Amino acid sequence: MRLLHTMLRVGDLERSLRFYTEVLGMHLLRRRDYPEGRFTLAFVGYGEERDHTVIELTHNWDTDAYAIGSGYGHIAIGVDDIHATCAAIAGAGGRITREPGPMKHGTTVIAFLEDPDGYKVELIQLAATAATPVAAAAP
Repeated sequence: MRLLHTMLRVGDLERSLRFYTEVLGMHLLRRRDYPEGRFTLAFVGYGEERDHTVIELTHNWDTDAYAIGSGYGHIAIGVDDIHATCAAIAGAGGRITREPGPMKHGTTVIAFLEDPDGYKVELIQLAATAATPVAAAAP
């Protein structure tokens, strides 16, 4: 088994696509309108769906906003340099809601931001490895 995607309902698809692609550096992998159901699905991620878990952005054409339930937590993204990543995100218009620092009762360095619909995104500083940076500013 493999986790395929997480679905988020968004009120303004174009605004959300700009955030996930331009601010978080993801790629639009596919997008399809369903006129008979009055919704659009767009999939974004850091790699192709066959190899990576992605995010499905669902836009119901007749809904402008959603209430985020109390059970929702966050999406987590690993980054090589959390300070540079936060600076790039802020520079691209992203809203950092918790600056980088150690998590409460721990040593893992984390930061939080919110997407345009208010969904929380956690950035986690990866251990020093040869990994490729995951989040970057817009090209």
